[in-house]
This record gives sequence, structure tokens and C-alpha cells, in this order.
Amino acid sequence: MKDYYEILGVGRDATQDEIKKAFRNLARDTHPDANPDDPAAEARFREIAEAYEILSDPQRRAAFDRGEQFGAGDLFSNFGGLDDILQQFFGGGFGGGFGGVGRRGPQRGGDVGATVDLDLAEAAVGVSRKLEVTAPERCPACGASGAEPGHEPRRCPTCNGAGQVQVARQTMLGSMMTVTDCATCRGNGEIIDNPCKMCSGRGRIDSERSLTVEIPAGVDDGTRLRLSGRGGVGERGAPPGDLYVKVRIAPHPAFTRIGNDLHHKVELGIAEATLGKTIEVPLVDGTTTDVDIPAGTQSATVFRLGKQGMPRLQRRGRGDLLIEVDVQIPGDLSLEQEEALRHFAELRGEEPYEGKKRKRKRRSR
Repeated sequence: MKDYYEILGVGRDATQDEIKKAFRNLARDTHPDANPDDPAAEARFREIAEAYEILSDPQRRAAFDRGEQFGAGDLFSNFGGLDDILQQFFGGGFGGGFGGVGRRGPQRGGDVGATVDLDLAEAAVGVSRKLEVTAPERCPACGASGAEPGHEPRRCPTCNGAGQVQVARQTMLGSMMTVTDCATCRGNGEIIDNPCKMCSGRGRIDSERSLTVEIPAGVDDGTRLRLSGRGGVGERGAPPGDLYVKVRIAPHPAFTRIGNDLHHKVELGIAEATLGKTIEVPLVDGTTTDVDIPAGTQSATVFRLGKQGMPRLQRRGRGDLLIEVDVQIPGDLSLEQEEALRHFAELRGEEPYEGKKRKRKRRSR
């Protein structure tokens, strides 16, 4: 497992400003444009950018600190690519010749968001949900070309279809040849002289579509699922964006969820807690189970039922069900109940307050 702190040369208690400063310095020194004769420069730079992508995001940093690992598909989603990271620090693409930094051709499709509402029982087993989302789709009139039927886009004469041009840019390293989007075709590489009337040359139109989403067992409130390639289509045939599904879980009347554990509170009277009792406890699947509360149980005592909590998301096992006892102290005793309790106190050698009893006797005369 990579140590992103070591890659950036910062401690595990580094502040965000320290992480940002470390990345800026390393990016300037290791960027391939600054090391044209080093074939390993690109790999080093990507590793540094990867470390910054993880440690600059509080949630990803916390997940990394817990020992979670990240796949290539999880990276650079906040920035939209290495070029946006460089734009943030250096005001534009750092240079040409670095694969993936510049934008070439029509833009990738936009991401789409949707929300799914579940109850706790559904989250415990996982469900399939049908969603209605509005997102750009291929234009049926031009087939995503952007040109009016009977016409074709032509290659941009300025960039010769590349979508980019090289320009001299002054950077902190001095004068460098950098790559920027072609102003003539706006980075598309093509010029449309006769735009499609239906989509105005975009090659796509907004459309509503239905799709089915599989919600895995163990999702928590606020979980965001990423469905790669299920977002809006790109410009004129470019790759589609992603669909992000946010999960909302309604509060449960019997359970409070903390991580993968479920907490359930039961109320017992003084006699029940003192003498013991068998209670019926609900389970998340809608069934119940009996739990023996032993004699002498104190208030706030917690009993644990193993593996009766929520499944661990995309992992084996599940949490526990924690049952907390709340012993109720009555505040509305009848005279008969009070007499019985005072007799019990006398047998125990206890000395409760006497004023309430005397007051009741005066009212009874």
C-alpha cells in the first residue's frame, strides 16, 4: 500500500496548507516538462498528483488513515483530471507532451446526480430501484455529429483537427511551450458550418430516461454510489459522464445506527430490573428475538447480540445489535404503591424522605 504522506514528504499530522505547499514544490520539480530527458518523470508526477488528490480531501484522507485503498477509478473525480489540479496551482496546463493533461476533441459528458430513499430494512438487504433521470442523450437528428443532416463537420484548419495548439507560456520555470485549447474550434478539432437545428450543433439533447440501480446491502445514510458511464453523453460522440446516486435512509423508530452496529433501548421497571425478565427485542429484518435480562441489571447496562446489526458494505460480516437497558423510576406512585416501597426500603435499611407520606396522610383525613 502506498504511503501518500511519504510521497509528499509530510507528516501524518500535516495541515492542508502544508500538503498544498508540498505538492506545489514537488509538482514544479518533477513535472515531465521540467525533466524532458527523464522517462520516469511522468510516473513520478502522477504518483505525486495521486497523493495530493487523496490527502487534500478530508473524507479520502480519513479513509486512507483507516487503511482503505483506492483504485484508479476513484482518483481525480473531484478535480476532473490532472489538468484541473494544475489549473488550480499554476493557472493552466503545465505543458505539452504529458498524456492526459490537455483536453483533446469533444468534451466528456457531464455527471448526473440522483437520490434514492430507503428504509433501514431495505438498506440491510440491498434493493433494486428504478430511477428517472434527465441527462443529455445522442441527438437523433444528427446522430451526435452536431451537423445538420446532409452536412458534415470539417477539420479545423488552425489546429489541423488536434483540438490543441502549442503556445509559449511564462512559468516559474521560465519560458515553456505549453498546450492549450484551440481558440478557433474551442478544443473540438472540428468546425460545424451548418449546425443541427435540433441540438444547435451540440450533438446531444436533454432527455429523460429510466434505469435500474442495484443498491448493495449495508449502505449508510449519505452513501454516494458511482455508476461509471451512466451519466450524460459527451459532445459529438465523446465518452459519457457518470451517474452518482445518493442514498437517504429514513430514521427507524426502534434502532439508532452507529457504523455497522444498531442500538436499541428498552425500558424496564424497578421490579423487572431487580428480579430479571425475558424481553422481546425487534430485529432489523422485521422479526423478533427473546433476550434474558438477569436479576439486578442496572440502568445503562448494554447487552450485545452478535451479527444482528447491519452488513458491512462490500465486505463480509455484519455489525452487532446493542440493547441498552433504561430503568424507569416511577414518579406517580399510588398510596398503596408508596407504602409497599417504603416497607421494602425498611427491609433494606434505607431511609427515604418522609415528607410526601405525611402530606398524603393529612389529605386522607
